[in-house]
Amino acid sequence: MSKEFFEAVRLLTAEKGISEEYLYEKISAAIVVAAKHDFNGKDIVHCDIDPDKQKIKVYVRKNVVEEIEDPDTDLTLEQAQLIRKSAKVGKTIDIPLKTKNFGRIVAQTAKHVIRQGIREAERGQMLQEFQSKNQELLSAKVSRVDPVTGNITLEIGKNEAVLPRSEQVPGEVLTEGDMTKIFVVDVKEGTKGPKIMISRTHPGLVRRLFETEVPEIFDGTIEIKSVSREAGSRTKIAVFSKDEDVDPVGACIGPRGQRVSNIVDALGGEKIDIVKFSEDPAEFVAASLAPSDVVSVEILDPDAKTCRATVPDDQLSLAIGNKGQNVRLAAKLTSWKIDIKPESGFYEGE
Repeated sequence: MSKEFFEAVRLLTAEKGISEEYLYEKISAAIVVAAKHDFNGKDIVHCDIDPDKQKIKVYVRKNVVEEIEDPDTDLTLEQAQLIRKSAKVGKTIDIPLKTKNFGRIVAQTAKHVIRQGIREAERGQMLQEFQSKNQELLSAKVSRVDPVTGNITLEIGKNEAVLPRSEQVPGEVLTEGDMTKIFVVDVKEGTKGPKIMISRTHPGLVRRLFETEVPEIFDGTIEIKSVSREAGSRTKIAVFSKDEDVDPVGACIGPRGQRVSNIVDALGGEKIDIVKFSEDPAEFVAASLAPSDVVSVEILDPDAKTCRATVPDDQLSLAIGNKGQNVRLAAKLTSWKIDIKPESGFYEGE
């Protein structure tokens, strides 16, 4: 029986990836909980599991007394000496229990506690695994697409996570079996296990993609200062290098545009503007309005971070962008409120 038990634990640890020590601890606790029923729940039952000798010892520790006050916890000297001749009043004695005598109800209780322990261990492992991937870029496989909610269940290693519709790129269609990149926004411990929050729309996804594609970002030569994004449409990213010999924008674009092209493909064709960061707000704002040209930038209120950018008349609509998108992303990227003014001073239609 013991040999089969220890073999079963060994197979369980191999299958679930849970440490034997953890399982033995939970099994021991389960046996104690089950056996305590026979002693009115008194905390006198102990269980020692020795995997090396393949032995399970379950015993009740009772007090040797002159007069019994509680039959669950006390033994007279005469009773104790029938079990161990060296027993003395004032000491304790361990009385072995036969696990096969626990009965069906006790065995079921033990099974329940063991199962619960395994679930806790699996949840703990999952939480640990996900926490190590927090704020990281992961590859995931689409396993299910809910036709009603539009939520997508993804396989991430041995685990699963749900990509809500709100975190999916507008217009992007993912089908079962597709591989996609996701960003782990946060990992929290919930009542039903770890809750992993993943996204395809988060600016962190773009940041991590650039780190993957551009070695100079990964090794710290180039720094990503800020990212602003409207997923599925356009992203602006500001980059900077302390090394004057390094062109941060050129490095991110890559030879023949290959690096940025790979990122655009991973984002399903999303447009990307790579701009050079500057400590000079006017210079940074001018760069952020790419792809439009900027004649000048006037700082209106440094405290309120408001400015006015003057652009050539024929670049006005480009600077503002479709439905104001370009200037909106530039404002997010720089943290400045930007007013756009045509060079002539006259707006179309005035």
